[in-house]
Amino acid sequence: MAALSFVRLNLLRSKFFWHFVCFALFIHDQQGFAFAQEQGEIETFDLLMPNVLPKKAETYFCTPIRIDSDTDYYIVGFVPNATMETAHHMLLYGCEEPGSDEEVWNCGEMAVKDPSLRSAEPCKKGSQVIYAWAHDAPSLQLPPGVGFHVGGRSKIQYITLQVHYASVDRFVGGVRDDSGVFLKYTTIRQPKSAGVLLMGTGGRVPANSVEYMETACKINEDKVIYPFAFRTHTHALGRVVSGYKVSRVNRRDEWKLIGKQDPQLPQMFYPVANNLTLSKGDTVAARCTMVSNRNWVTRIGLTSDDEMCNFYIMYWTEGGDVLNTKHCFSMGPPIYNWSRNRLNNIPEDASTL
Repeated sequence: MAALSFVRLNLLRSKFFWHFVCFALFIHDQQGFAFAQEQGEIETFDLLMPNVLPKKAETYFCTPIRIDSDTDYYIVGFVPNATMETAHHMLLYGCEEPGSDEEVWNCGEMAVKDPSLRSAEPCKKGSQVIYAWAHDAPSLQLPPGVGFHVGGRSKIQYITLQVHYASVDRFVGGVRDDSGVFLKYTTIRQPKSAGVLLMGTGGRVPANSVEYMETACKINEDKVIYPFAFRTHTHALGRVVSGYKVSRVNRRDEWKLIGKQDPQLPQMFYPVANNLTLSKGDTVAARCTMVSNRNWVTRIGLTSDDEMCNFYIMYWTEGGDVLNTKHCFSMGPPIYNWSRNRLNNIPEDASTL
């Protein structure tokens, strides 16, 4: 099988170098790799921070790789190389164009910035989340025959790794960091294409209160998607995050659980609660239940003292036709909630595990 070919970017110094990592993995009877195993070896590429030195807490760094556009690759698994003591969370973005041509840049919009580095978004064009990690979550293996199509004829020509360093205590004395993700991939075409729908909110949590941060979007594309995993993400105030498929039947909403979890547990991708499909006309809805004992208002933001409300749906479709819609965000409280979006028959246990 051909090696996965990437270019790390460092145009500022006019240095280009191909980074090849080609070695066969020993797969210990793991079902998620059964399809690829039958047809060829799975290989690994290490997408890691290039020994960076974050100097201030709440720093966000990004580093990109360019994928060989002459070969179609299919990512079938992710192995994190990080601990929660070092990285608050990590995201992998698929991009048509990266946010910068430099090897490393600041990529937290309102976060602390390293003045020696330029600032830019993770992607300049065609941004989509393909993987997320936090709280010492374990590896993720996709179901048999499912893969993220990258390089070649796909729209993902670059992958950007973003790492949020909430604390820099471990870097005192000049210790450097190579947190990141090992990508497991194959060149064998996978019959099912993987995608991620990210749901989230803006808004704020009042002092000493319980607040529901909610979002909902209708599927308007003529496609059928099959959710197989979900992930929740909040900071310190989150207690329960839940996501649902909502169908309108005789003016009454019918809710079916996609997934529900305590976001203080490892923030991995968990199997969905029910086997279901989402298609045109269905609504996807998510809620983060926040409990604040603080004497101040907490707003959605990038630092660990702020909050986030995210619900990720990882799904597959037949062939290569994933959703064009990658994100679903609401303004959050006090402006938006499910009832104002005319959703009814809301499950009474949406905020309990």
